[in-house]
Amino acid sequence: MAAGLPSNPLKKIQLVRPAHVWYKHKDIEAAKRFAADFGFYETETIGKTTFFRGYGTEPFVLALEASDKPEFGGAAFVVESEEDLVYAHQSLPEECRATEVHELKDVPGGGKRVTFYDPVDGFPFHLVHGQTEVERRDPGFPVLKFNYPNEKNREPNKFQRFEKRPAPVHKLGHFGMCVTNFAKCYEFYSTYFNFHPSELVHNDEGVDVTVFFRLDRGKEFVDHHCFFFFEGPKMHVHHSSFETHDFDAQVLGHDWLRHQGYTNCWGVGRHVMGSQIFDYWFDPSNFILEHYVDGDLLDMNEPTHHNKAAPDNLHVWGPEVPPTFLQ
Repeated sequence: MAAGLPSNPLKKIQLVRPAHVWYKHKDIEAAKRFAADFGFYETETIGKTTFFRGYGTEPFVLALEASDKPEFGGAAFVVESEEDLVYAHQSLPEECRATEVHELKDVPGGGKRVTFYDPVDGFPFHLVHGQTEVERRDPGFPVLKFNYPNEKNREPNKFQRFEKRPAPVHKLGHFGMCVTNFAKCYEFYSTYFNFHPSELVHNDEGVDVTVFFRLDRGKEFVDHHCFFFFEGPKMHVHHSSFETHDFDAQVLGHDWLRHQGYTNCWGVGRHVMGSQIFDYWFDPSNFILEHYVDGDLLDMNEPTHHNKAAPDNLHVWGPEVPPTFLQ
């Protein structure tokens, strides 16, 4: 049976947008070099953790922590108010082990946070509020005018010229997890938070096994998905995805990473669900990070779409789906 809306909906914790992700690495220097080549801007190192921002207004979008083993340290979402943090501490189930509201003293931007742990698989999930935004940076790419066969938008004697460089990261767009019990995870996240399914993917028996969640922000346009998960035999982070400027920036970044000797996971190609152009790479700890551009924006007028799991539903052009991506 397909997953449905929770039978006893509670007041929901109001998420506003993804903020950052946290990764732990054994070889922290290699991880930092990859982050720079991927297009992040290093801000500062505090203790064992180095923070990186994009060219947007979040104080950081990636935290890399030196550790004795590689590990995913969780994603953070901005909540609407400090009351949402208090409510999360008070209302989340006991098995989530939600912390009390606490000050973020050793991270750029400060603010307050509650951390809880997924009630099925135990991975950390962070809620933040009150972080000080930073000034937007210039990514160094123009807004291009394209010449089509029957529509010429670029003025005569104007050229499209680029430099070889990393693709500048704008923001964290989404992250995804492999979970061991899809139905329980779906019930939890759709009950306690303002996640709404943009896409539900079912197997041959009609049982939902993957969800692409967007945020219910009413009439506000939001990304097609900010959090997705699918069922598998062992919990792990699948990937974290970061928006870059445009297709030229993305392919310049692809070539830059290739020339630095990093391993491409999958791309460049165009997704079906979400429509974004994708490019996935393995970092030195074999975590997958994605550059994306041109994703769909939705509001709550758009209904949930239901799709059968199939390789052809993942992309409309680009390389064939590699086995490593489906793990």
